[in-house]
Amino acid sequence: MTSSANAGSPAVSHMSQIVDQFSRQAELFAAAPSLHNEAALSLLVDAAAPSASHHTLDVACGPGTVVAAFAARVRRAVGIDATAAMLDQGRKLAAEKSLQNVEFREGSVYALPFADQSFDVVSCRFAFHHFEDPWRAFAEMVRVCRVGGRIVLCDAMASDDPVKAAGLNRMERHRDPSTVEFRTLGYLVGLFAGAGLPPPTQAFYRVAAERDRLIAASFPANDDRDLLWRMIDDSVDGDLLGMRSERKGDTVMLSYPSVVLASVRRA
Repeated sequence: MTSSANAGSPAVSHMSQIVDQFSRQAELFAAAPSLHNEAALSLLVDAAAPSASHHTLDVACGPGTVVAAFAARVRRAVGIDATAAMLDQGRKLAAEKSLQNVEFREGSVYALPFADQSFDVVSCRFAFHHFEDPWRAFAEMVRVCRVGGRIVLCDAMASDDPVKAAGLNRMERHRDPSTVEFRTLGYLVGLFAGAGLPPPTQAFYRVAAERDRLIAASFPANDDRDLLWRMIDDSVDGDLLGMRSERKGDTVMLSYPSVVLASVRRA
């Protein structure tokens, strides 16, 4: 779930933050129950309408969860990511599942190392909020997708309320300094329109989180977990993050509103 930069790409300093964050998060991230939620994975895979003859690419693939989910239903499943530690987790998962039709590559989302129209399905899950240039990344996804193939984008969304959206992004940039911005549903849908794709199908769900577990799995700016704790707690009154924050006993439960968008490349 990471991006990359190279010459002419977004700043190297941001790439360094991404590699730092996701190298440290790799094992915890790979083990996160929400990442392996079968219902959520099925939403994405079903939106792609894969067949046994298909070749799929998961962009910013992280620990390979989506790659493995596709591998069970297609001829070849490829994942690409900027972080070697994440790719190692993907290869470990493939070995555990005895998957023979998978491949993992290290590279940039802004310059995918594949020929035009190489894949029947091109997906990306929970990574666009890390991209400094989402339009360029999305254009690369479209480029490597064959005509008649599907583009599938999944990410958490910011509220349409600009105050709540700002609150979410302020908290997330502190929680994970490699975060650029969580975008609204309208923005994400606009990526499809901007690329000349038909309006995407939309499937919604929420990723639940508990305050203390979320903080324990995070590497916040300046290692300031107390500030992160306060930002989450202070969000309850008025739902200041747009995450349906609510007190449950001595903790806070919240959730990330998420969407799966899918469309077919017509030309």
